Amino acid sequence: MAEQTIAKVLSANDTGETGGHQAGILVPREKRLLSFFPELDATQYNPRCHLNFVDDGGTFWEFAFIYYNNKFFEGTRNEYRLTRMTKYIRQANLVPGDEIILMRDDEGRYRISHKRKQQTQRANGVLKLGTGWRVVEIQGGRR
Repeated sequence: MAEQTIAKVLSANDTGETGGHQAGILVPREKRLLSFFPELDATQYNPRCHLNFVDDGGTFWEFAFIYYNNKFFEGTRNEYRLTRMTKYIRQANLVPGDEIILMRDDEGRYRISHKRKQQTQRANGVLKLGTGWRVVEIQGGRR
C-alpha cells in the first residue's frame, strides 16, 4: 500500500508560543502540498473539510482543512490552513523545531505522528527560515 506523506517543522507561532491568535497552521499554496488534502471548492466562501487522523497510540483527531478565500468576497485573506490542531500539539508536548508528519494511504485514511527536533539547523551562524513544509517521497509500504 502506497502512502503520501508531508511534514512540517513547527514554528513558535504554530505551537502558540508567540501568543498570537492565528487560525491554524499555514499550508503554502504549493500544488504538491495541497494535493495531500481533499480539493476544496474555491467558488464557496471559506470552504473547509474535516479530516480524521489517527496517531501512533490509536487516538483519533479531527482537524479542519480550510481555504480562507475571503479576499474574493470583499475580505483580505487568501490562504490555506490546517486548524483544530492545538490539542494534539499540547498533548504531544510539541515545541518549535519539532516536526509533525501527516500520512494518507491509498484508501484515504489519515495518520499523524511527530518527531522531536534533533538540533537547530544553521548555516554560517544564520538560522534557516522557510515554510517548514516538505513532501516526503515514499514509494510504497508503511513508514
